[in-house]
Amino acid sequence: MRKMRGDKEEGERLNGGDSSVKLLRLVVGLMIFVGGVVIGLVSSSHGTRYFTSRADIFYANRGSGSGGYSYYSREENCSVIQMVSCVKEDCWSMESFLRPKNLTHGMSDKELLWRASLVPYQQGYPFPRVPKVAFMFLTRGPLPMLPMWEKFFKGHEKLFSIYVHAPPGFKLNVTNSSVFYNREIPSQAVQWGSPTLTDAEKRLLANALLDFSNERFVLLSESCIPVYNFPTVYKYLIDSAHSFVESYDDPSRYGRGRYSRSMLPDIQLKNWRKGSQWFEMNRALAIYIISDTKYYKIFRKYCRPSCYPDEHYIPTFLNMFHGSLNANRSITWVDWSMGGPHPALHGASDITEGFIQSIRKNGTCSYNSEVTSICHLFARKFAPSALEPLLNISSKVMEF
Repeated sequence: MRKMRGDKEEGERLNGGDSSVKLLRLVVGLMIFVGGVVIGLVSSSHGTRYFTSRADIFYANRGSGSGGYSYYSREENCSVIQMVSCVKEDCWSMESFLRPKNLTHGMSDKELLWRASLVPYQQGYPFPRVPKVAFMFLTRGPLPMLPMWEKFFKGHEKLFSIYVHAPPGFKLNVTNSSVFYNREIPSQAVQWGSPTLTDAEKRLLANALLDFSNERFVLLSESCIPVYNFPTVYKYLIDSAHSFVESYDDPSRYGRGRYSRSMLPDIQLKNWRKGSQWFEMNRALAIYIISDTKYYKIFRKYCRPSCYPDEHYIPTFLNMFHGSLNANRSITWVDWSMGGPHPALHGASDITEGFIQSIRKNGTCSYNSEVTSICHLFARKFAPSALEPLLNISSKVMEF
């Protein structure tokens, strides 16, 4: 009887032990389950950040020949996650690909030119395309004529794009309501008369080509002004069958005299042309220009020290391969009557209604195989002092 009672007590003790073990196992199991959930959530978060950072490498900046890499975070640039200094947009959307709003990028010139040279094989566009005119300003600093340009652009925001190539680090002093706000492109230092000037032109073209809506491309300086209103300029350029690049044979030492026989056999003297750097061209020609590496390398190597590639490269290249697409004239008026290496500079005392009208009606020229009296849409060079008198007569004379 005592033995049975002892066995019973022993069994109860063992059963109680089994219950404790089961409870302990249950608690341990719950802890493992909760721990697994927490680890899974943390891993998912890190994984998302990892793959996002991998995508950010697409924006790697190799620098201006520095050899190093600096990465532009999508969160700082144009991410859907967080925006600091630019308009919030999805970097990977079709809209961002076709019409990038943020001009900041980390591409080298080589990467940029390659990217801009891409042409869709498929005909047409997957969106209702309204052709725009890209106004490309190559400037050494501020734009003294900026108020006049803002007046010119007002009310036509869907028909143009603006690109500014200024010295590295320079920012235009404008409010965020200005059409020039955040329109500076990644730039490099430019020296007058050197290949760096043509590099800057190609850099402007390439950045503007990233917007698939841009159809015409105008190169302007800080001393340029429009002499007609926007609707006239827009229609003139969009409807034109030709581009407007001055290209002519100059037999003097300032033309053929700058040719180097080292360019043979690829570029011959009979191909050599000269022209104003202030060009206007359509999208097709712009792509040809930024896609060329063979002939531009020759110019960079042999068109120096007093050859001025900005006056010879594009005129010669178009003459060799795309002459039929070019009107062989510039639409930017300039006064060379004073002689010397630079054109006349016009200040406040020069600005009259008659002077501007003489630019607007400066003879006749050919436009789409017809004769027209509208030959120059822009003019240069104008000093900062000319701004106020120009604004005073712009509504009456230029009609804006």
